[in-house]
Amino acid sequence: MNGFDLIIFDCDGVLVDSEIIAAQVESRLLTEAGYPISTEEMGERFAGMTWRNILLQVEKEADIPLSASLIDKSEKLLDARLARDVKIIEGVKFALARLSTQRCICSNSSMHRLDMMLEKVGLKPYFEPHIFSAKDLGPDRVKPKPDIFLHAAKQFDVSPQKVLVIEDSVHGIHGAAAAGMRVVGFTGASHTYPSHADRLTEAGAETVIARMTDLPAVVAALGEWADAV
Repeated sequence: MNGFDLIIFDCDGVLVDSEIIAAQVESRLLTEAGYPISTEEMGERFAGMTWRNILLQVEKEADIPLSASLIDKSEKLLDARLARDVKIIEGVKFALARLSTQRCICSNSSMHRLDMMLEKVGLKPYFEPHIFSAKDLGPDRVKPKPDIFLHAAKQFDVSPQKVLVIEDSVHGIHGAAAAGMRVVGFTGASHTYPSHADRLTEAGAETVIARMTDLPAVVAALGEWADAV
């Protein structure tokens, strides 16, 4: 036994190194709109959030009215950059080849973007058809809400307590924890920052890894602990 019936992977910053690209595009747009923010700060503060929710948060904090056109502008710029530059996270295929537990993806990205990125880096066959976008559930049901995680567990007919989630963001970990699932934090993408691991642990990750090649051993160890309880 391995202790888990399902492993859920976030996509951005876990399977593909896309969060840094999003931070670059979005920091530039916010700075041009009158809210100066660096790429590094974008990654630290907003990784895992939808662009819509980032804009709402910035408006609330800075009392700066942001144009709705920024949403469409970001989507087009980011899609173009991702199609050109996104890369797989090193070690992902190694890890997937050594994990026999059924798996899926739960992401805040749109299905269109997930399809494009996974196709580009060669990961789509490892997960299809079990690729889920929180946006398909509704704009008010994205992470950090637990809805997408619970939706995935329901598709596989498994208990949330038997699910392990791999997440790189505080928002994602909050959502998985709220769903009653166990979480491994990941800090191996390019948007990582000095306090990243500490923040993921504080959010509820049981352990944090910086190399995807370490994941199979961690899953086995956590599974043995679960079987022993």
